[in-house]
Amino acid sequence: MTTSRRELLGHAAGAIAGIAFTGCHLMHRASAQTAGPAPAAPHRRRETVISGKRVRTVDVHAHCHIPEAMELMGLKEPTPALFIGPDRIAIMDEQGIDIEALSINPVFWYKADPDLARQVVKLQNEKLAETCAKYPDRFVGLASVALQHPELAAEQLEDAVKRLGLRGALVTGSVEGMELADPKLNPFWAKAEQLGVLIFIHPQGTSELQASGRLKGNGVLENTIGNPLETTIALSHLIFEGTLDAYPGLKICAAHSGGYLPSYAARSDQACVTFPARCTKELKKKPSEYLKQLYFDSMVFTPEGLRHLIAEVGVSQIVMGTDYPFPWTKTSVDHILNTPGLSDGDRIAMLSETAHKLLGIKAA
Repeated sequence: MTTSRRELLGHAAGAIAGIAFTGCHLMHRASAQTAGPAPAAPHRRRETVISGKRVRTVDVHAHCHIPEAMELMGLKEPTPALFIGPDRIAIMDEQGIDIEALSINPVFWYKADPDLARQVVKLQNEKLAETCAKYPDRFVGLASVALQHPELAAEQLEDAVKRLGLRGALVTGSVEGMELADPKLNPFWAKAEQLGVLIFIHPQGTSELQASGRLKGNGVLENTIGNPLETTIALSHLIFEGTLDAYPGLKICAAHSGGYLPSYAARSDQACVTFPARCTKELKKKPSEYLKQLYFDSMVFTPEGLRHLIAEVGVSQIVMGTDYPFPWTKTSVDHILNTPGLSDGDRIAMLSETAHKLLGIKAA
């Protein structure tokens, strides 16, 4: 058998100098003399090499579910791909994903009382930690927390990080109608800042618009528009309500490239100039400047989208995301590699280095 290898040389040729991959698969052995179907070829792990350096790629936006925890809530998982099975690593290998930061979403336990929420979250975090321990070079975990009970959520985050070795937590863009900037959640934000761990904000749609019926119809608008909109609202409240001033050491990463906020950040700057009487909190800097203390995944799908995101937030604030197992993209690595105008350092930062720092992943 031989190993295929493709090298990317020059933008015009659809590739970039200094970047290479090993092939995704071993080639099938061809033989006209062999009777019957050929055996399935074993897959080979695709590796990213930039300027002669092996780059360990990290996907910060990858979902999973823990079936035992769902059973506690009387639920069944309709998407089997959310369970961690043997196929998952094979798909990671094909796409060139070395490490996934696993997180559990949607947060079906937000309606639970404290006792049940404690049980569900404890079980989820322990099972997630077991998976990460089983495949330590492929997975790290982001904890679950019962954010509807802020003091409990702070305890759960500390337990997940210190006892279980998880690297942060996933939260939604709002909590049963409560904004992330609500002062009731300050104990959680204080603990997250103290621990220095990543908080990944993932939306659940914009429920008030869904209730109105405006997102019904063709186009999956409750997700297409609703999810980025909720993230936009959540980040805007964290900025305008002073949460990011109160906890400047927070490490927050927003899913789906921060929703619409990075695309129209200048309007946030102009809002208080235009309507000063309606801006009652004094911020320490312009609203758009807070984008450079937040992090964003790379899910903008096009080279121009990524170029604009970099222009607004800085390349140092972007990490790769796929939203696996939902098939929004299967080419997240290529998206970053093939976007024109980036340096090799830019690509390494987005594919690997920034996520390693945020998630506390040790160098290989």
